[in-house]
Amino acid sequence: MVAVASGLAELVPDPDRSTGWTLLIDGTPQSHLDLADPTHLEFEYVRRIGTVIDLIAPPGAPLRVLHLGGGALTLPRYVAATRPGSAQRVVEIDGPLVELVRRALPTDPRIRLKVRVGDAREVLTGARDGGYDLVVLDVFAGARTPAHLASVEFMHEVARVLSPAGTLVANVADGPPLRYARAQVATIRAALPQACLVADAAVLRGRRFGNLVVLAGRTPPPVADLTRRAAGDWFPGRVETDLDRFTGGAAPVTDATAVASPAPPEELFSARR
Repeated sequence: MVAVASGLAELVPDPDRSTGWTLLIDGTPQSHLDLADPTHLEFEYVRRIGTVIDLIAPPGAPLRVLHLGGGALTLPRYVAATRPGSAQRVVEIDGPLVELVRRALPTDPRIRLKVRVGDAREVLTGARDGGYDLVVLDVFAGARTPAHLASVEFMHEVARVLSPAGTLVANVADGPPLRYARAQVATIRAALPQACLVADAAVLRGRRFGNLVVLAGRTPPPVADLTRRAAGDWFPGRVETDLDRFTGGAAPVTDATAVASPAPPEELFSARR
């Protein structure tokens, strides 16, 4: 296999898996995919999102899923493999990336998956009330989540399109002192109050930059099962349920005050480039 590129996007073969690919955007690893085994999740935070997908409904039950951010379609393929019959919609703003993935890593035409090129917030605003059981928020412009997807107004739109028992799972990237993550958790809870998060213990302690996976809804999250699964994973994680303590009085951010997520330190990805 050889690398395939389009604009700032590049698909690079995985030297350790003969059918594996890593998607780089402007040099930053964004997705990993094993074409022969869509249930294989390589990245730490993606594995945690996969665990949430496993736990929010009975095994194998189909879900209505909205993915905000597409990448290499790793998670849509995972849902299709583990929950056959799921109806999924992906919103990805990068048209050339969508074409690259369609060409180089085609999906099974039998799965119920629609991909739309567009801005996540604009598409969300036009979605019907209660139309989804799960919203996956994993949007990056380069290595940062755009500010207009980090406000309480946006989170209320997410809440609107979720079913009463629906779940948001969001990837939040931050580093010491976790100021952005604390504000994002407060912002998410303003719209979807039943929440918890899972992350590497060193990230939660403010010792390094990393990803925090937040799950939220109107009904209690599956904390016990999530705690067990996170502790036993390849990348052990800690579940945080005391979000009042975690946010430390941080206020929800609005469209007027929202900022993009912080850029990761240069050395975080240097070893992979």
